Amino acid sequence: MGALDIAIIGPALTGIKSDFGVSERALSWILGIYVLFNLIGTPLMAKLSDLKGRRSIYLLDVALFALGSLVVAGSPDFAWLLAGRAIQGFGAGGIFPVASAVIGDIFPPEKRGSALGLIGAVFGLAFILGPLLGGLLLIFGWHWLFLINLPIAALILVFGAHLLPATRHPRGGNFDWSGMGFLALGLGSLAFGVNQIHAAHFLAGLSSPWVWPFLLGACFLLAVFLLRENRAQEPILHLDLFKGRQLALAYLLAGGAGVSESSLIFMPLLAVAALRLHNSAASLLLLPVVLAMSVGSPLVGKLLDHYGSKTIIRAGTGILLAGMVLMSTVSGTWAGFILSGALIGLGLSAILGAPVKFIMLNEARLEDRSAAQGMIALFTSMGQLLGGVILGAWITSRGSGTQGYQAGYEAMAMVAVFMFLASWGLKNRQAEKRTSIKN
Repeated sequence: MGALDIAIIGPALTGIKSDFGVSERALSWILGIYVLFNLIGTPLMAKLSDLKGRRSIYLLDVALFALGSLVVAGSPDFAWLLAGRAIQGFGAGGIFPVASAVIGDIFPPEKRGSALGLIGAVFGLAFILGPLLGGLLLIFGWHWLFLINLPIAALILVFGAHLLPATRHPRGGNFDWSGMGFLALGLGSLAFGVNQIHAAHFLAGLSSPWVWPFLLGACFLLAVFLLRENRAQEPILHLDLFKGRQLALAYLLAGGAGVSESSLIFMPLLAVAALRLHNSAASLLLLPVVLAMSVGSPLVGKLLDHYGSKTIIRAGTGILLAGMVLMSTVSGTWAGFILSGALIGLGLSAILGAPVKFIMLNEARLEDRSAAQGMIALFTSMGQLLGGVILGAWITSRGSGTQGYQAGYEAMAMVAVFMFLASWGLKNRQAEKRTSIKN
């Protein structure tokens, strides 16, 4: 549901714009406010699941997501719709890290990769089914794109209450609400400031009063948050989660994967410029990417259990590099575009999904599993936010048309090179096994 609601929003925008009479700029907040509250919800829900138990927090997240869907569908005006999207994003923020932590709780180390791979496959399926399901439900009105979540949520709540483990690790100390406040304000300020930067006028946009005060404020608030966590009795994020080469490389790779994923939004535009396609037809050329991710994610999970994260991520970043290079050189042909997209999707499946989550399950303490998964989600989301703006500015600076977009994928190839080099610093399979035994 969480992944589907990102993929399905596109078909709803025309109807929402018509019903509420809002501008294109206002429409961008339908996704923006979802991402903003998703960022805030991720560390909060992840920490609460470590303290209060996986099952109760997971079911709370699903219930919040369903409530947000109901508010969106019944919105009397655009402000209510944005409030519903905020509730949806807040609930979805906990769904993914808690689900990954549950896998760490119930699967032995030698089977975690396969299970995590299935979660990654769900994303690919959602992005395939989203536009198709959206087109079908749109016949009955855009409201049904959100009402469809309600019966699904009801089933998840019923089965989840009986099947999910109520994992909880007793520990002393009160929840660090002031630390959570600094983190939420810092992340919110950063997301808002980045969202206000116009890619076409990047440097000028940084000097805008709607950008630089928020970016500066984010740096200050996040610095205060880290100082607070160092003294908190029960911190939101244990600073141990920032120690060690393996963890640092996992965050770096998650951020790089988010930046790489942000390049997908420019693929249809490149197809329009290079292949002279209509916008609707160009969007279909994302199918090789999502199909490759759907097939690659469970396969990567299986291989992960046998070969470890270093080998898989090293291979994935190499494949991603090949895809980005091809996209920057041969995307003017149908065969080149499809092959490039398939390689990019396959490469992302070996970085975005199971491997970095697998690293965190091995490295984080049992009582911090959800918080560790939340860190990966945060770094990935921030990579997506920053990557979209920076890549858009880079493309604009290199000229319009095919040349500009291909230059953008040249830049993405350099990001892939950086991730490929970083992957060599990860632990080998034997060292990973020794760590997983302890955790």
